[in-house]
Amino acid sequence: MQAIPPNSPTSPALRGALLSLSLSMLLSSLGTSIANVGLPALAQAFGASFAQVQWVVLAYLLAITTLVVSVGRLGDLLGRKRLLLGGMALFTLASVACGMAPTLGLLIAARAAQGLGAATMMALTMAFVAATVPKHQTGSAMGLLGTLSAIGTALGPSLGGLLLAGLGWRALFLANAPLGLLSLWLAWRYLPADTPAHKATATGFDPLGTLLLALTLAAYALAMTLGRGHFGTLNGVLLLAAAAGLCLFVGTESRVASPLIRLSMFRDPLLSASLAASALVATVMMSTLVVGPFYLARALGLAAPMVGLALSVGPLVVALTGVPAGRLADGWGAQRVALLGLAGMAAGACLLALLPMSLGVLGYVAAIAILTAGYGLFQTANNTAVMTGIAAGERGLVSGLLNLARNLGLVSGASLMGAVFAFASQAADVATAAPEAVATGMRVSFAVACALLLAALAIAYAGPLRAGRSQRRAASASV
Repeated sequence: MQAIPPNSPTSPALRGALLSLSLSMLLSSLGTSIANVGLPALAQAFGASFAQVQWVVLAYLLAITTLVVSVGRLGDLLGRKRLLLGGMALFTLASVACGMAPTLGLLIAARAAQGLGAATMMALTMAFVAATVPKHQTGSAMGLLGTLSAIGTALGPSLGGLLLAGLGWRALFLANAPLGLLSLWLAWRYLPADTPAHKATATGFDPLGTLLLALTLAAYALAMTLGRGHFGTLNGVLLLAAAAGLCLFVGTESRVASPLIRLSMFRDPLLSASLAASALVATVMMSTLVVGPFYLARALGLAAPMVGLALSVGPLVVALTGVPAGRLADGWGAQRVALLGLAGMAAGACLLALLPMSLGVLGYVAAIAILTAGYGLFQTANNTAVMTGIAAGERGLVSGLLNLARNLGLVSGASLMGAVFAFASQAADVATAAPEAVATGMRVSFAVACALLLAALAIAYAGPLRAGRSQRRAASASV
């Protein structure tokens, strides 16, 4: 009997590896969404204000945003399996620490540690897929990860509500531990060891660049999230600090022998276009979470259970789209599918600005289904196109950059699209605004979202054209 190749899609080793990576993606996305539902209970349990307990969410988000690129690069240098196992272990232990925390301060510290573990899992999961799965099936594997990420995001509020009602707030965090242990065992058992080629091509680590990037990203993320949409002096100071940090980082990276990020990487038109489009897409997706609930509740007058049901349509569509999108990217070409997804998103955003006004909740659900189906196509195909063209020694770093672009889009969208919505509504408080004002805010917000997506489509279309021209010039010069 002929032996099954270890990287065959039917081999137990590959199935076990993909299960481990899928659980890793599920847990990291679940950690983002499950804690939000528990904030009122945490405020009551610790006798704290909302401004204080929101750091339970912010600490996790900040840890991921500031460290995801650095841990991706460390994986390239030290060995991805070793670092991924460490990240899974840290996430699991920090989840237990969160559930056992006696004070709010210790809970926030444990959430930051959990975020570090999640950053490692996010950055290295995609890198492992590119290294483990046969190239012609990378899209399908990326689609599977996208599906699990969407399921984790969608499952968080509902699962969190059940755990909170039945077992209390500590269960929100302790529930991660069994799945974390299973993912850790599967990774230890089935993930392949790093090949010597990865380590042979590795250069030194850049501590100064790492510190500067982390501080810069932390300042920007705080500027976009503090104040809950009200831009004040502190936000402005943090933005100035982020701009100064970016200048220092670029200057440092251009001088050190072994930079954290080679600035020449951004001369690659495909990579630059993919990162820019990913950030714009994430900004728009955040607008559905910022604007959607207000519109459904205030303009359409839906009760809370119906609002939750309508909001669950988007993540459900993304979850159903992920694997088919991956197969389409494998068969038709990742760049073509990414463009198709962006076109679908632009159409969905345009319909969101128009249909709900005449068709009500049915129009909202239909438009959001088109938007999120396009997102599922784009996200899977974009990740596939980037990760299959990257050198083995930089997969962790580039995976970290993709996650960073998405996170920066999310934190920017929460602030910027919320500001657009509030301005267009012309209301001092959108939570109490008249239905007509909220409807106007909805139309303007998604008209802006459509413009952003058309810009992303133009960027994604131009990237391959620029890459082709560069290749032709290089070929002509070598003749």
